[in-house]
Amino acid sequence: MGGRAVKTHPIEYFTLANGLRIVCEQVAGAAVDYFGVTINAGSRDEAPDRHGLAHFVEHTIFKGTTRRRACHIINRMEAVGGELNAFTSKEETTVYSVFPRGNAARAVELIADLITNSVFPEKELAKEREVVCEEIDSYLDTPSEAVFDDFENLFFRDSQLGHNILGDAASLTRFTPEVCRNYITSSYTPDRMVAFYRGALSPLRLRALCERHLSHLSSSPSTLHRIEPPVVAPFVERRETDTHQAHTVMGTRVPGLFSPDRHVYGLLTNILGGPGMNSRLNVELREKRGLVYTTDATLTLMSDCGLLAIYFGCDPADTSSCEELVREQLHLLATRPLTPRQLAAAKQQYLGQLTVASDNREQMALSAARATLYFGSVTSRAETTARISAITAPQLLQAAATLPTPSLLTLG
Repeated sequence: MGGRAVKTHPIEYFTLANGLRIVCEQVAGAAVDYFGVTINAGSRDEAPDRHGLAHFVEHTIFKGTTRRRACHIINRMEAVGGELNAFTSKEETTVYSVFPRGNAARAVELIADLITNSVFPEKELAKEREVVCEEIDSYLDTPSEAVFDDFENLFFRDSQLGHNILGDAASLTRFTPEVCRNYITSSYTPDRMVAFYRGALSPLRLRALCERHLSHLSSSPSTLHRIEPPVVAPFVERRETDTHQAHTVMGTRVPGLFSPDRHVYGLLTNILGGPGMNSRLNVELREKRGLVYTTDATLTLMSDCGLLAIYFGCDPADTSSCEELVREQLHLLATRPLTPRQLAAAKQQYLGQLTVASDNREQMALSAARATLYFGSVTSRAETTARISAITAPQLLQAAATLPTPSLLTLG
């Protein structure tokens, strides 16, 4: 007898007259719903004198609209047991809510209000400047996080990507109500936005809610002015900090989100330093030698470029040894092809991890929005499995062999 069929949830797409795209995944019987918007606007889209504006606006759209005060906004979803969240990256801003079934109308109306009617009261902005300054200071107090921001600033210097998403204290003082409102008007436009929903509501009902609350958004298209960052020469920089542990990031340029080899680099990154304790870096640096407590590799793919970053934290005296071991593993991946058995095991582990990750319903809703934003639709699990399963050892070898010499930044 065959195995039990896996029930998939149909995903439907529709576009409002103003150009707003909507992706809807109906999950019959779901007890929890997800709704939000992802906007193609992030820190790389800020003017040079406005660094931190995208993140600051994301914080302050909750501080009052033409219809609600801040206290009413924060209670609107919480009153029914839901949550209201937002985050900013270098290329996107997302505002969304997680809430019990039966409250979709409440969520759609509230988020529509936030992204169209925020007034940014000066009194609230003054308080939020202090909050963001505290957020900046908290990163400075956490070297394992600060080292990533500092590394990216060096790696993408002289480009739109080469500054911290949070901005700095000086830039925050320039964010007036008018500046924030102008940013919303110019960036939060339907052509640069995807609304997403996952839950029990029917697509027809969701469409009606979106028509009611989001069809009035301006249909005037806006233009992105993104310039691919230049490739910087490899660098090695060490900065002394008053900490007991040294924190190091090594990074190298890879192709971006639209590269046909993105799954090859994803598998390569997972072999090198994925979440499994059997990753090559964890085995070499921790299990065999006890040099680190934590090491990993991450892949960040943006619209025009990507970054493969490797992190390890160790005793300052062991930094050079760890660095050499990382370079050795990169060299092995670039010169010694995986055996058929090794390749099959690597694919099985990677696909298994993706399957486990798919059980995170919130993350799947967010991923569906980003996929629709850039590709127009969500890649099915079957398609992803087929693409990863088709990766060959020579493809992995070639991808590793074309990696530029990694740059390095150590805080410690």
